[in-house]
Amino acid sequence: MIRTYEELVRFPTFEERFGYLKLNGVVGEETFGYDRILNQQFYNSYEWRELRDRIILRDNGCDLGIAGREIGGKIYIHHMNPITARDICERSRMLTAPEYLICVSFETHNAIHYGDENLLITECAERTKNDTCPWKK
Repeated sequence: MIRTYEELVRFPTFEERFGYLKLNGVVGEETFGYDRILNQQFYNSYEWRELRDRIILRDNGCDLGIAGREIGGKIYIHHMNPITARDICERSRMLTAPEYLICVSFETHNAIHYGDENLLITECAERTKNDTCPWKK
C-alpha cells in the first residue's frame, strides 16, 4: 500500500491519521544497515533542508498536519512510505515528493515505526483560572 498526503488529510483526527501511517515495526530493525551513510548524506543535503522547510510550512509545523497540534520541539519530516538505499541512489520520487511526506514529532515518529500508541503524547489537561495544580484532579 502506498500512503499519500492526499489520502492522509481525508482523516479528520490525529488517531485516524496515526492508524493510517503506523508500520508495526520491530525495535532495532535495521533499515539501511551498512548503507546508512547514504541516508545521512541525503538528510544533510541542501535539497533535503529546502524540501523540509516547504513541508513544515505546508503543515504549519503541526503533528501529522493536525491544526492545534503544534510541535514544540524538533520537527521531523516523516516519509509515509519507508525508503530504501535504492530510493536514495535512484533518486526515487518517494524520496522527495511532498505527496509522501508529513511533519511529525519525535514521539509520533517512533510510535509510527513501532506501531505503539503508548509512545504518543496525550493531550494536556485544559487549564482554568486559578488552576495551579491541574495534575491533582
